[in-house]
Amino acid sequence: MSYKLLNKINFPSDLRKLSLIELENLSNELRNKTIETVSKTGGHLGAGLGVVELTIALHFVFNTPRDRLIWDVGHQSYPHKILTGRKNKIETLRQKNGLYGFVKRSESEYDPFGTAHSSTSISAGMGMKVAKDLNNDNAKIISVIGDGALSAGMAYEALNNVGASNKQMIVILNDNDMSIDRPVGAMSNYLTKLLSSKQYTNVRSLLKKISTKLSNSVSKTLYKAEEFSKGLVTGGTLFEELGFYYLGPIDGHDIKTLVQVLENIKDSSVDKPIFLHCVTKKGYGYEPAEKSDDKFHGVNKFDVKTGQSLNSSNKKTYSSIFGETLSNVAKNDEKIVALTAAMISGTGLDIFNSQYPDRLFDVGIAEQHAVTMAAGLATEGFKPYVAIYSTFLQRAYDQIVHDVALQKLPVRFAIDRAGLVGADGPTHAGSYDITFLSTLPNFIIMAPSNQNELIRMINTTVFINDRPSAFRYPRGTGEINNNDNNIDPIEIGKGIILEEGNEVAILNLGSRLQSCQEAIKILNANGIQPTLADARFAKPIDTNLLEQLLDNHKYLLTIEEGSSGGFSSSVLNYIHNERIKITSTKVNNIFFPDKFIDHQSPEEQYSEIGMDADSIAKKIIQIYQDNVVNFQSFNKNISN
Repeated sequence: MSYKLLNKINFPSDLRKLSLIELENLSNELRNKTIETVSKTGGHLGAGLGVVELTIALHFVFNTPRDRLIWDVGHQSYPHKILTGRKNKIETLRQKNGLYGFVKRSESEYDPFGTAHSSTSISAGMGMKVAKDLNNDNAKIISVIGDGALSAGMAYEALNNVGASNKQMIVILNDNDMSIDRPVGAMSNYLTKLLSSKQYTNVRSLLKKISTKLSNSVSKTLYKAEEFSKGLVTGGTLFEELGFYYLGPIDGHDIKTLVQVLENIKDSSVDKPIFLHCVTKKGYGYEPAEKSDDKFHGVNKFDVKTGQSLNSSNKKTYSSIFGETLSNVAKNDEKIVALTAAMISGTGLDIFNSQYPDRLFDVGIAEQHAVTMAAGLATEGFKPYVAIYSTFLQRAYDQIVHDVALQKLPVRFAIDRAGLVGADGPTHAGSYDITFLSTLPNFIIMAPSNQNELIRMINTTVFINDRPSAFRYPRGTGEINNNDNNIDPIEIGKGIILEEGNEVAILNLGSRLQSCQEAIKILNANGIQPTLADARFAKPIDTNLLEQLLDNHKYLLTIEEGSSGGFSSSVLNYIHNERIKITSTKVNNIFFPDKFIDHQSPEEQYSEIGMDADSIAKKIIQIYQDNVVNFQSFNKNISN
């Protein structure tokens, strides 16, 4: 594919040498380059395709990186990366030692703030604007936020603060889905160019000066008349009331209009923050994305011509198992309802929604609201299931503590993407939920070792009506035993021994069980017969099972997909502070290290932190070697 213009662009300074006609041609090349890249790497495509023209226009008009450009979430940042010195590395996107799939400060000076969780750009921009003012620096601050991200309370907190402060920063709404009943096209573009022009803002300033010499009643009438007349033709009353100078909506794919409006804004004498409303189409310019229900939001590697995924698998994901199972149990229990925060398909609740649309509540990117709304449902005798990714559940911790745990309300938490998540990296890893939930009184916390166990745990939560409960499960596909027809609920706090051995015991929590089993095969081949137990529950822990393992083994190794302070801490607390017997068993723990794990494949991540089969086997050797007669030759075999 030919990239005549793009080949000449290494940094935005090169971009600024082009004409408007060349910018339009560059848009086509940048869009094709983005499609070509994501077809090879996978990632978030639709959002980036929707902001190609906006990205070019922003870097063309503003003096980045001195002018700060903050992308909310970062799903749309691939075109930005290509234009800002990373074009030759773009095909390392989401790979080990390659470019991150979101915005990362350490990656480029053009990334002033790391974003991967939603709705932070305006708050960060406000902080930067205050800092610039304190330093007497007149650099521009531009925060770009999507309509989905604008559904979060944090965004409105920031808008309120910025508007009240009168800080002259720029907020751009990338609206690719919001239903705002205003015309977008030539007339709307014309009005926005007019309202952002010096002629209009000068007249507006004149009206303001005149009004100061008039009585309060006349002054207020004059101001309201001007605001009302502008609102009639452009909309934006909400943002005006928050203290912004609203412009738009304009066509976010019309690069000539974008450039002119942004140049007007850059040189504007408006004495308040500016809110520019751009309407775009997610997946714009790539037919398979435009026709797709999710507009190619997140995709695996795909064929560019057809848009078909190259990674086909007949295995079901944990998310789909959750959606199917919840739908099944809901058939016989009309009190079961489901809530999620803008993640219907991601959590598997599209399956539930197809059968029970009146019992599914998508609250938008508002995790705090989702949790407290579920608490309210629970007070009225309903059985709410809150399906949220582990990394996003962190945003609602106060609500979990105060509104759910403290009141002992039976809200059920389906915690998706628990553990490491591969190419999405540390911003999306589910590392902390075991730890921050285990410290809360009244909670039941489960972690299935496979998909059969997930089904049983969901069935278990249906009957937990006296306290909150949670079950956490990983991203991707897993093992399901079609011959295992046992879907009965599990006794609360009851683990299970899967393999009987001697001297060393492995106590697993979660989906590392398969790696433990593979490690045992390595050990068995070398004369070591470990016991393998599945804890199932992080809280309450099975003290009877723990007693059995401690009484019959010299060594105990716990394994969990979470940070320190979680399951292993509960085990150690029991052994050292609650157990009556003196413990002679040597206890070791494998959990996530005290660092963030960079993006790479899941296999590479778990190998790096010592949770793959080989590492587990080596760890057992390390704690077991004193009792192994032929340790040196054994260790050599493992290393090979």
